[in-house]
Amino acid sequence: MTELLLKYFREKQREVQSEKSYDTQCPFCSMQCKMQLLEQSIVTRKKYMTLGKDNPVSEGRLCIKGMNAHQHALHNDRLKYPLLKVNGEFIQVSWEEALDHIKENVAEIQEKDGLNALSVYGSASITNEEAYLLGKFARVALKTKYIDYNGRLCMSAAASAASQTFGMDRGLTNSLTEIPFAKCIILAGTNIAECQPTIIPYFEKAKENGAFIIAIDPRETATTELADLHMKVKPGKDAALANGLLNVLIEEDLIDHAFIRNRVNSFEEVKEHVSSLDLEEIAQMTGVSADQIRLAAKTFGQAESGMIFTARGVEQQTDGSAAVRNFLNILLVTGKIGKPNSGYGAITGQGNGQGGREHGQKADQLPGYRSIENDEHRSYIASVWGIDEGDLPRKGVSAYEMIEKIHEGEITGMFLMCSNPIVSNPNADFVKKALKKLKYLVVVDLFVSETARLADLILPASSYLEDEGTMTNLEGRVTLREASFPSPGEAKHDWQIICDIARVLGKGKYFPFRSAEEIFNELRAASRGGTADYYGITYDRLRKEGGILWPCPALDHEGTNRLFEQSFAHADGKAAMALVPNSPKVPKEEPTKEFPLYLTTGRVMSHYLTGVQTRKSSTLAARNFESFMEIHPNTAREYHIPNHTLVKIESMRGSITVRSRWSEKIRPDTVFVPFHWADSQNINLLVSKDLDPVCKMPGFKVSAVKIAPLG
Repeated sequence: MTELLLKYFREKQREVQSEKSYDTQCPFCSMQCKMQLLEQSIVTRKKYMTLGKDNPVSEGRLCIKGMNAHQHALHNDRLKYPLLKVNGEFIQVSWEEALDHIKENVAEIQEKDGLNALSVYGSASITNEEAYLLGKFARVALKTKYIDYNGRLCMSAAASAASQTFGMDRGLTNSLTEIPFAKCIILAGTNIAECQPTIIPYFEKAKENGAFIIAIDPRETATTELADLHMKVKPGKDAALANGLLNVLIEEDLIDHAFIRNRVNSFEEVKEHVSSLDLEEIAQMTGVSADQIRLAAKTFGQAESGMIFTARGVEQQTDGSAAVRNFLNILLVTGKIGKPNSGYGAITGQGNGQGGREHGQKADQLPGYRSIENDEHRSYIASVWGIDEGDLPRKGVSAYEMIEKIHEGEITGMFLMCSNPIVSNPNADFVKKALKKLKYLVVVDLFVSETARLADLILPASSYLEDEGTMTNLEGRVTLREASFPSPGEAKHDWQIICDIARVLGKGKYFPFRSAEEIFNELRAASRGGTADYYGITYDRLRKEGGILWPCPALDHEGTNRLFEQSFAHADGKAAMALVPNSPKVPKEEPTKEFPLYLTTGRVMSHYLTGVQTRKSSTLAARNFESFMEIHPNTAREYHIPNHTLVKIESMRGSITVRSRWSEKIRPDTVFVPFHWADSQNINLLVSKDLDPVCKMPGFKVSAVKIAPLG
């Protein structure tokens, strides 16, 4: 018996033929957690496991999405070869055929419709190198002004507010390491416990150190459970709530007079406006009691240090930029910025939401956060790219406005990279109809997404396991994502695809790159002297140091952990306060007799964006395999909707069907639906096309709807 057992164990040992490991970073949220994929070869099959790696940000932590990210990257449905649509069906073609097809169609559109008939739609999930190259591709290879990206739907309100207020936009004005020592923290419209779970220990340590945490959200969430005070604001009333806080701070003289005098502009105008407002009226408007507003304001004002974090709940509104500016007003009047353990953080949604908006994907932007309308900026970038400044297009329009240009016939071709706009955009049915009007649509992706189904040509991209490059996390910390896993079939890196297309279009000399590092070195030069200055950052430094916070203008510069210690980035060195009305310039939908409820949208922990990746993960899909509508039990009874039954939700723009989920954690006048699902469960079919006039952010968080049990 002993000999038989020894023989059995020897055979089992021989079954494990090899073990490999691959260093990488999570492809999902803006924490950009470092991790390692372990691969075991066992006889004829392979087994995989993802482990967290120690790093300066997440310290080896991973959430459920990160632990299972490899499931989508290794999925059988991964695109492996170019697919060309012929008679309504996709057929496999060679790369040579695919590139020739692009060349012919681009030339035809440019000849018949003009250079600006072509457009580029980018992504905040691609690397810095690819975001930089995509902006250069649009303006140099295609010579079009029409480029924007899906980060417009995510970070534009916070970015514009920070730029207008401080003169520059970086995700956090401090590093994450200061959070545990802040004495009062406001979390406005952010559910970090589900969206960025590995950041939570920073706030738990703050609680242990005695911090008072204030959460602002229409729903009770895993994040609000951490709070000492939960302000259950009505959807869309965040700007007014901030005015209420300012009203109390000024009335109670809980302001830093010296800081305001020396470092802030426009305080007196804001003071006069805010002092004229009635706190009880604000309480009635926002659904937050005057007592809670006073408590929050006094606690924050009296604290020796404080931080404010905003996310999509505040930002995805038609006054999102103004609402964020009003929360920044609170920081400025209390002097809690540019100091230890005091500052602002915009909780970035996408993996490279910060870096993706710094180097040229935005309609009005050039690398280094330069403006495409500034002659000095244009001349500098033209010199880096080796082109005449006059050949550089001027600014285009935002992502959703590009869709409108397609509908109007001004744009007839689109190159779309790693995005799914018919699910992610507002007024989604309109978006789908517009994209169907295109003469030519090329999509680069990992899978045949809902948008890719409409394409004339789909090009297979590499995943986070395979594609090396830098990412910039929510702090503004540039990190290097190592990647050495082999790509499936003939899938290529996004930067390789861009360079290949530029070559067949006759622009190859401007895109000679043979590695991501070569692109990064040109990015460094292009960003030099700009607001987002990466010049002092190199791959070697990133490997040694684990990440560097920009601006980093020289090779011997250690990076900038805390911004605005001495001055702000405006020409006069001062921050700019802004007068923000309680009611926005672009009116938001309010409940009516026909549409009596607020609809707000958001995320769940197990899914990411439109679900193209996470819905391919068996583990993540099993946690949330369908969408749902969260509704208060009293509201559900009023509308005769049992728990866990199908319900029709309808706005002025359309309807969807999801399953009800009773919860006492949501306001009775509000329903919540996540946005990770498509087709008949796509909540963005119900959302208005109205945009923030400053940053062109859609108003995802506020719609008026009616509900009824299905059938």
